[in-house]
Amino acid sequence: MGKDKKLSKEGLTVKKEDNFSEWYQQLIIKGELADYTKVSGCIVFRPKSQWIWERFVRVTDDLFKESGIENVSFPLFIPESLLIKEATHVEGFVPEVAWVTHAGNKKLSEKLAIRPTSEAIIYDSYAKWIRSYNDLPMRYNQWNSVVRWEFKNPVPFFRTREFQWNEGHSVFATEVEAKAEGDDILGMYEKVVSEMMALPSVRGFKTEKEKFAGAVSSEKLHYMTDSGRVIEGPCFHYDGQNFSKAYDIKFTREDGEEDFVYQNTWAVSTRMLGTMFTIHSDNKGLVIPPKLSKNKVVIVPILFDDSKSDVLAKVEELKEELKDFAPLTDLREDVSPGRKFNSWELKGIPLRIELGPKDLEKGQVVVVKRNTGDKIEIKFGDLKSEVVRLLDEMQDELYEAAKKLLESRMKKSEDAEEVVKLVKEGNMVCVPMCKSEDCEDGLKEIMLGLKTLFVDSDGGDVEGKKCLVCGKKAEYWVYVGRTY
Repeated sequence: MGKDKKLSKEGLTVKKEDNFSEWYQQLIIKGELADYTKVSGCIVFRPKSQWIWERFVRVTDDLFKESGIENVSFPLFIPESLLIKEATHVEGFVPEVAWVTHAGNKKLSEKLAIRPTSEAIIYDSYAKWIRSYNDLPMRYNQWNSVVRWEFKNPVPFFRTREFQWNEGHSVFATEVEAKAEGDDILGMYEKVVSEMMALPSVRGFKTEKEKFAGAVSSEKLHYMTDSGRVIEGPCFHYDGQNFSKAYDIKFTREDGEEDFVYQNTWAVSTRMLGTMFTIHSDNKGLVIPPKLSKNKVVIVPILFDDSKSDVLAKVEELKEELKDFAPLTDLREDVSPGRKFNSWELKGIPLRIELGPKDLEKGQVVVVKRNTGDKIEIKFGDLKSEVVRLLDEMQDELYEAAKKLLESRMKKSEDAEEVVKLVKEGNMVCVPMCKSEDCEDGLKEIMLGLKTLFVDSDGGDVEGKKCLVCGKKAEYWVYVGRTY
């Protein structure tokens, strides 16, 4: 049957390039990252993914605190009267809201929304706390979960009715201060995602149609998958005075005049876990960047009756030596080495250390890198330092591979037929457009699923260019493509 032989049911039974959706579902379940529950659209994070998220949160939160951001915790429930104060905002979220209408058998006097986001409940408090310029800036954040109900096909980490995230809500006295925070916030997100998750991104402002409901402008980090779908990541929304006017958040300026505050909102969610798993993993299973892998090493002894005791003794010695890397050992005797190797490749352990009687005689081990499959013979005395080097090397290789993919999939075109061809080949394409929302809607007439991604601020002059959709004068360059 050759290379097309049927894969073991213990591993992934479909290939990423053949059926991405099924591949991803199997990856998440068989890789022991998550599982489904009796609540439709809600998943359980298994220990591996929960550890990754907690590690990501700790590193990100440390950067927040260094920047002067403080953590708070607001209620899960939001009275309907607060939610409807900002009309544009509520219009964007009402279809997704889950409501509490009863306490026991008693109907509540007012419906309570289970938070889809917390602007309404937080800004009611800000209106009480902020009195003068001396109270500003106010930069608060909370780590929590939110509920959004409006979708049909849940996908673990990407589309779940309850998901975990951070939501930052900052307040400033001036527009200049508020807008300046964008580089700070997105810079922190970019640092953690690139350094920990090994994921490069491209940053860009959303169009008016695609911006956050209630915001003046929205800017996001975007990631490219090898299937050609773009994933939207961490976001920063400049809200201007939209919310402060709706929730009456005023302050007295230094000149004694009263004014409305300027606000921002910003977030990153567990969607980034799905992004990381999707971009790095392959047909053997999970590939987890070493910096976000709890167990960075697994030691697999090759056992024979006449040498078993000596090999196992050395395994215990190596396990102690490598304790800083939370090593696992696979001592199962009823499973073949080949099946063990496949099992740990499926689970995404960065480095596999093989030790058999011949290795013992040579005073060495064989180390296998999960991302490349490279096998390296390493002497016992060099093992710890080489593990450090190989983990750093793997982290860099994953980032560079993702960067090469991203850069190779960014194209430019002014011809609709060529745009369709390029997008079908797995690219995002920079095109000239006018700013009409009708033209954004019209993209789906050019190609089903085609949408604007972000404005290309470095796209150059559009003088003499025509809108890809209507043919009228273009006003900016915009990346279009398909999202996941």
